[in-house]
Amino acid sequence: MTDTRASALEILRTLVGRDDAAFHEGQFEAIETLVDDRRRALVVQRTGWGKSAVYFVATLLLRQQGAGPTILVSPLLALMRDQIAAAARAGVRAVAINSTNAHEWGDVLRQLAADEVDVLLVSPERLNNPSFREQQLPQLIPRVGMLVVDEAHCISDWGHDFRPDYRRLRDLIAQMPAGVPVLATTATANSRVVQDVAEQLGALAPGAEHTDVVTIRGPLARASLRLGVLRLPDAGARLGWLLSHLDDLPGSGIIYTLTVAAAEDTARLLREAGHVVRAYTGQTDTGEREESEGLLKANQVKALIATSALGMGFDKPDLGFVLHLGAPSSPVAYYQQVGRAGRATANADVLLLPGTEDEAIWQYFATASMPNQQRAETVIDELNANGGAPLSTPALEARVNIRRTPLELLLKVLDVDGAVKRVQGGWVATGQPWTYDRERYERIAGERIAEQQHMIEYEQTDGCRMEYLQRSLDDDTAVPCGRCDNCAGAWYPVDVQDEQAAKAASSLDRVGVIIEPRAQWPTGADRLGVPAKGKIAPGERMLDGRALARLTDLGWGGTLRAVFSPSNIDAPASPQLIAACIRVLGEWGWDERPAAVVSMPSRSHPLLVGSVATALAEVGRLPYLGSLDIVGDGPVGEPGGNSAYRLQSVWGGFAVGGELASALSALSGPVLLVDDLVDSRWTLTVAARILRQGGAAGVLPFALGVRG
Repeated sequence: MTDTRASALEILRTLVGRDDAAFHEGQFEAIETLVDDRRRALVVQRTGWGKSAVYFVATLLLRQQGAGPTILVSPLLALMRDQIAAAARAGVRAVAINSTNAHEWGDVLRQLAADEVDVLLVSPERLNNPSFREQQLPQLIPRVGMLVVDEAHCISDWGHDFRPDYRRLRDLIAQMPAGVPVLATTATANSRVVQDVAEQLGALAPGAEHTDVVTIRGPLARASLRLGVLRLPDAGARLGWLLSHLDDLPGSGIIYTLTVAAAEDTARLLREAGHVVRAYTGQTDTGEREESEGLLKANQVKALIATSALGMGFDKPDLGFVLHLGAPSSPVAYYQQVGRAGRATANADVLLLPGTEDEAIWQYFATASMPNQQRAETVIDELNANGGAPLSTPALEARVNIRRTPLELLLKVLDVDGAVKRVQGGWVATGQPWTYDRERYERIAGERIAEQQHMIEYEQTDGCRMEYLQRSLDDDTAVPCGRCDNCAGAWYPVDVQDEQAAKAASSLDRVGVIIEPRAQWPTGADRLGVPAKGKIAPGERMLDGRALARLTDLGWGGTLRAVFSPSNIDAPASPQLIAACIRVLGEWGWDERPAAVVSMPSRSHPLLVGSVATALAEVGRLPYLGSLDIVGDGPVGEPGGNSAYRLQSVWGGFAVGGELASALSALSGPVLLVDDLVDSRWTLTVAARILRQGGAAGVLPFALGVRG
């Protein structure tokens, strides 16, 4: 045994807490490549193989040789917490710099200066923080002992979980001094992604030659997992199955959904039925996320009902099951999520319950990370027009018709492309020419569509499911697993108990979503010619409103998606839809009952809105006062723009006609204002303002659907 292997084995056994621990095939080869050869390596190995052991053991060996600290780029806070805990077990001093511990950064920097840190974990977003990039990073690079990029498939926009901030790592890799080893690790990469990541991993400083990358790739089969697919007719049947059989699933686990609304609705239903579960989404508070992770690890909850926010790096070795209510958009993404289960157990159950709505959700998310040429050019033009002074994201948002989240994503893409740069105070244009790479993005979009078809094929295959997943990741060692439902027969129950089906149906039939009133006019609206700034006067605000459901809801959301489908012809609301709207009003609990009904002048759904307004007026024995008038061409623009532009598009688009004004002045109570869809709430805000100015004592907005 070489000295390196003996030392590495001793560290490994300390790390895992077992005197008989041995390296998995490929682990020491990776360590040797980094420590003895000081080369660059890409490790593609199944979840649970021990990729973190490679960089922790290599770090301590390099530190023993006098090397500086390892920089570990890690994508998720949950992963950072787990990695720091794992590092401590092996005597590795690991600290993190991320968005949640800004109060600790000073201490971290002092520890680094005193050489008291073995591993510094940073998020890819932190690498582009102006202060970190310009002050701390230049001091770190000459001292760094190793660079590690975890979940490296995020580097590649061919990957299922591409993140623009990761693309920036190519520049950091190129800055590594000669002889500094670089490691990239992932469990979910097909051959195209492996090639793309390896090319970026081999990048050197300008003028230097490209360096070879050692790729260590192992079989991706997970012998502990028992895969299955159960097709049920609708969301009610899926939830009824879950209510019937959640307690039959082994241990504790994760139930994935495709949307935030589905996660929250499912968690609520299960809690009401007596199950100990929690929702975990991108909208969950950070502290609550940490608490939920801890409860799951301690088996104090049966399951977390999660979106993809609970994904890479979450480590519970004895996770008993992973279940999906709705399918991810690719077998690669699915493999990554089911890989949470069965890491340190002989058996774990993995069941997919696909939904009829899956493809529509895939289509929405498929191009979310792709830049739009017109929007990109608008952003660059606005930054150029600012004369070199930085614009903050909110200030830029007020100049371009893009909402905050997609604007931030677009800025990251343009930053990686070199067209813009983040500086103290905001963003500036670099002046470098930028060309929209249409061919590349079209090829990526085509790849996304192919991946979706592969997911459908996974659901429908009569062959081995594990073998199919392995081949989707170009693993040529794939053979039938002998455990999945196609290899060994269905291992899961298929019945739905009548009582549980009724509970699920009742939950899905739940109605009512609060529409909160806007209290502040958007920043920058006055720059667009809208004479509105600051707080909205209390006497001009709408009151709390209600909608029947969100379009993403599991229950009435499906009905509303069909109603508002572009292919659907406008028609009066069905009796079932009217009855559901009446139930919303019955459960509203308003402070003062409406005295009359007014409708919005919908151009896309006039029959629908009119039928709902008149029906609610009739059942409530209220006068229907008609519709607001459209002024000129009326509102302009499409849903989805940012607040300032959305307000501009509806400002001055409506008016209170003479007959309506006379009727309003005679009322003693608020009016019920009926609309079809709520998006930004600016249409209702403006309509409520002019109704209040026209004499309405108050405005109670009601809409059929809420986007998102």
